[in-house]
Amino acid sequence: MSRAPQEDPRQDTPAISAPTRSAAGIPAVINSLRVVSRQSGAARGLATLRDVNQKTGFDCPGCAWPEGKRRHLAEFCENGAKAVAEEATRRAVPPEFFARYSVAELATRSGYWLGQQGRLTHPVFLDKGATHYVPVSWERAFSLIAEELAALDSPDEAVFYTSGRTSNEAAFLYQLFARKFGTNNLPDCSNMCHESSGVALTETLGVGKGSVLLEDLYQADLIIVAGQNPGTNHPRMLSALEKAKRGGTRIITVNPLPEVGLMRFKNPQKARGIVGGGTRLTDLFLQIRLGGDLALFRAWNRMLVEADRDNSGSVLDREFIAEHTHGFDAFVDELCADSDEKFWADVDTATGLPREQITEALEMIQASKRIVVCWAMGLTQHKHSVPTIREVVNFLLLRGNVGRPGAGVCPVRGHSNVQGDRTVGIVEKPKEEFLDALGAEFGFEPPRHHGYDTVRAIRAMRDGKVGVFFAMGGNFVSASPDTLVTEDAMRRCRLTVHVSTKLNRSHVVTGARALILPALARTDRDLSGGKEQFVTVENSMGMVHSSRGSVRPLSDQMRSEVSIVAGLARRVFGPDDPVPWEDFARDYDLIRDRIERVIPGFANYNERARRPGGFLLPHAPRDSRRFPTATGKANFTVNRMTPLTVPEGRLLLQTLRSHDQYNTTVYGLDDRYRGVRGGRRVVLVNPEDAQRLGLADGSYTDIVSEWPDGVERRAAHYLVVYYPTAPGCAAAYYPETNVLVPLDSTAEGSNTPTSKSIVVRFEPDSGPVETG
Repeated sequence: MSRAPQEDPRQDTPAISAPTRSAAGIPAVINSLRVVSRQSGAARGLATLRDVNQKTGFDCPGCAWPEGKRRHLAEFCENGAKAVAEEATRRAVPPEFFARYSVAELATRSGYWLGQQGRLTHPVFLDKGATHYVPVSWERAFSLIAEELAALDSPDEAVFYTSGRTSNEAAFLYQLFARKFGTNNLPDCSNMCHESSGVALTETLGVGKGSVLLEDLYQADLIIVAGQNPGTNHPRMLSALEKAKRGGTRIITVNPLPEVGLMRFKNPQKARGIVGGGTRLTDLFLQIRLGGDLALFRAWNRMLVEADRDNSGSVLDREFIAEHTHGFDAFVDELCADSDEKFWADVDTATGLPREQITEALEMIQASKRIVVCWAMGLTQHKHSVPTIREVVNFLLLRGNVGRPGAGVCPVRGHSNVQGDRTVGIVEKPKEEFLDALGAEFGFEPPRHHGYDTVRAIRAMRDGKVGVFFAMGGNFVSASPDTLVTEDAMRRCRLTVHVSTKLNRSHVVTGARALILPALARTDRDLSGGKEQFVTVENSMGMVHSSRGSVRPLSDQMRSEVSIVAGLARRVFGPDDPVPWEDFARDYDLIRDRIERVIPGFANYNERARRPGGFLLPHAPRDSRRFPTATGKANFTVNRMTPLTVPEGRLLLQTLRSHDQYNTTVYGLDDRYRGVRGGRRVVLVNPEDAQRLGLADGSYTDIVSEWPDGVERRAAHYLVVYYPTAPGCAAAYYPETNVLVPLDSTAEGSNTPTSKSIVVRFEPDSGPVETG
């Protein structure tokens, strides 16, 4: 076994240097190999890297970016290598670890330290009033959960959360278990990231997913990347952008921060990325003010409409609009209702962009017949996120850029199977036709009322309405907003259960009683039922493919998520339940057979899942320009913009990831691309703003968020780093700054936390804080 760190390093005294000028390259290769060697050992680590994202291997547990038809021998990025290394690590957290550390002591440790301890190997239980987790058998664990569930006054007093790592097979069984129990309380990580995309796309196009394939990026004349940092969050996307760029595609980047990955990319799989200067990706960088994207797309849309009027109807795709869309006239009437003076004053305030840059971008847009718009959480985590994404759709519809090669919407999803989980039923607001099919297949009447999403689940726990919280993966406490409120809500539950691969903060913020159940990871070989099993996942572009782990698990007490759900279901529902839970656990083909009968698009699932590369799910707008909306057409929408007013002496702050993390998993304490090393408590501030506010570079400050509820939320002891952010804007890492986001500040229509629109002031430093 490799040794885990025993000391928890300080995270508030980082060293600061200049940001790098290019992404990836030799440093990415060296760092990947260093992490793999330290965590897994050379032989075990290199064996896993050989299999990651290969057609006969396992799907990377990181992001959901798709693989191409022709795959490189090293089909992974630096962050993917870190994710694989931590799953295939030789570090272990056995029962003796919990005998050594009390829950109270573990609660003082940082999320980074907890995650670095290694893989969980045995089920453990924390009884009411106990100070330490103790070993427990799987049978006893299932009985404890069943007893608590049976004691609830209503099935809706249970919450079943899912992270995006869960396979299609496990997610399908999990939602079946919850619905047979009697609830639709199935919140998931989508609620906190891309829910705004799903709501907006379902309303406008009829399908809440992206409409492009990887090949569309290569055929596009123009790609607009808005509110996204692929260099850190989806690094393999940089290779796709490089290929598109070298094929003649131009790229506009819209972001409050100059993200190095979108500026210059040194592909470590190409000679030019090793010894050359790499590839400049961005043709035009629009450094927009936080939350100004709605105003920017409205400006382009108004300019396109006006250009069409001035050029005898030759700018817009009038044939497409007439045949395939609804609401165009109302959209245009509202878009052009304000005077030029008022309209452009609002655009200037919201975007902070020079008019000449918006015009320069429009010239590139008008010169392009095929346009793809990509986005991530920079667009989805604002109060007006749903209208923003609807306006992006308006932009594409104006010139027929949906449902043809080289064009369309591209929301870039995070966790590797978050889209697949939603496809197979992890949703708190299920469609009636899905419930009808599920009930007919398994012979029961599913609940029809809507369940809790993530924010509503926290409110319910806070209000004492939830007795059992069950999490299939993830780190719910750290991922959620309003950290102190979320932690208090979790403590109000009678039982909290976490199916996990590694320790995280959620394991030390518990209900009256708590269980941790160790699960197999993507990298682990799954021999459930005495034979080698595989699972399937869906990537960000709708491709479903197999995943087969190859590493020997560290303990025979680890179980697959499928096995855990099936075992619990049999204990809860009893031996007479007609669902063949044991058979499902012994043979995942049987689960896929049921998915095929319940969910459209999965015909011949088992046969197609075994094909190298998998198969593509249908998407009506992409495949045939059919739009399954309420109108039967693609819908233009009216989206008013109201620029966010930031009081004098305040800035607008966004939370973001460092380069050494993925979601709430912190791999290390460096952010190489931004020049931050050895720490995470930093706040990036425009130098002119900082000087105006009296914040010296290298000084310490407290960040205090301001909201209408009047409650003070504080992130203490942050190092001020002068950084070229957009004027009036600042940035800091999550999950540490999730404490600044109120539970009740959410996007209209999607209920997603507004983590990219935080009005903050700065107060004198109150001193170092506890690591945890």
